[in-house]
Amino acid sequence: MKLYGSVTSPFVRRIRVVLSNTPHEFLDLQIFSGEDRELLASRNPTLKVPCLEDNGQLIFDSRVIYSYLASKLDHDSLSWEEENLLTLIDAANDSFVQLMLLKRSDIDINQDKLIIRLQKERIESVFSTLSKQLEAGGFSGWTYPEICLYSMVDWVLFRELHSFKDYPLLLEFHEKHRDRIELTATDPRQ
Repeated sequence: MKLYGSVTSPFVRRIRVVLSNTPHEFLDLQIFSGEDRELLASRNPTLKVPCLEDNGQLIFDSRVIYSYLASKLDHDSLSWEEENLLTLIDAANDSFVQLMLLKRSDIDINQDKLIIRLQKERIESVFSTLSKQLEAGGFSGWTYPEICLYSMVDWVLFRELHSFKDYPLLLEFHEKHRDRIELTATDPRQ
């Protein structure tokens, strides 16, 4: 089993955590240029990470990869409520990726432009909803939704994309889990 990805990707990190006790090869790619970009293109036509290769089969997207691994590794399937939580996490994560790419393209993300405004509006809406979930006792275990939430919050902190001052429960959740061995082993700061 091979996992193609980037050490810094929150979408890749969640799969790395899921695979932490499963033998696999991790290929850390520089996904934006050069030979690694060509390798990624040869494996995944979306040109996104993660991509999983197992017994000649290529699987794209972290949600699909998780479903595949859950079946293969006999993990519990996700409930509809958990799927909805992942949709929230993925939406915010995608918006943060867009903002980071705009920044890397030398576009001021503090401008009042529609694309920027929509990303920030989505992030605030999702963070508010996730905070309410935490306040109601959600995300209390350590299953795939918690792994995804942690990966997103940690990545946003790592990239310094949001202050979280209005969302202390998200920071408390992060602090509660940050010393887990599978998280310290996949920390993008290493």
